Amino acid sequence: MSLTILTSKYGDDATGRSLGWCKFKYMLAQTLALTSYYTICLTAIDQFFSTNYQFRLRQMCTIKLAQYVTFISICIWIAHSILSGWFFDIQGSLGCVVSNPIWQQYISSFFYPVLIGLLPIAILLLFSLLAFHNVRRIVRRQIPIVRRRLDQQLTAMVLMRAVIAACFISPYIIYRTYITKFPVSQNQSMQYAITRLIQAVCLSLVNIHFSASFYIFLILASRFRRQVKFLLVKKYWQRLKYLCHLNNNQINPENAETFGTDMELA
Repeated sequence: MSLTILTSKYGDDATGRSLGWCKFKYMLAQTLALTSYYTICLTAIDQFFSTNYQFRLRQMCTIKLAQYVTFISICIWIAHSILSGWFFDIQGSLGCVVSNPIWQQYISSFFYPVLIGLLPIAILLLFSLLAFHNVRRIVRRQIPIVRRRLDQQLTAMVLMRAVIAACFISPYIIYRTYITKFPVSQNQSMQYAITRLIQAVCLSLVNIHFSASFYIFLILASRFRRQVKFLLVKKYWQRLKYLCHLNNNQINPENAETFGTDMELA
């Protein structure tokens, strides 16, 4: 919201004027992006181990282990983002860009194409397909029907999540790789406007990707639909109706003067 206000007022998001904001913005963006992508990858890996036919591998998946791995992952990506933000600088009409040539080569050749692009998508697709294969084996094993259905729903959601991630993240990865190698100056008004338009479209696709989880779960998981229905209809809607009709059930005291007049007439 704040970035939109800055862009509409000044024509940009102020990263080309404030060095501190330039560095902080890209540190924060990289931290959130990397943490989100690889947390999704960890869910796919967890689903693979939790549906594995070997009891020893299933036993490895515990809440404590998931918390440790997630915490370590977040720390790694925060450190990486701080290091990356250190090399950003404001360069004239180019604005906030990577100033170090070695780090620029790393960003364009490894960070966007591999670390944010191919690697998380490959992990998602690989472990989602392996989990799907495990779920097909579950049918031949004697496991309670409720557990089997839950595993099937979770695996279907993880697999669909991987497909959507591959489709919606790829355009932004391609755009960022290109724009890092060949930055466009603000003096080239037409080319700069085209790149900003492409950036807006790619960012919209990324935002759709992040918001798609709720709708994927809503479509594929009947238990999740029942839970949403319970929360929205039976809990929050009933509470809202109670608050709206609260004033209709209030008891007001009788007017003292009217009560005294009635007593005199009696």
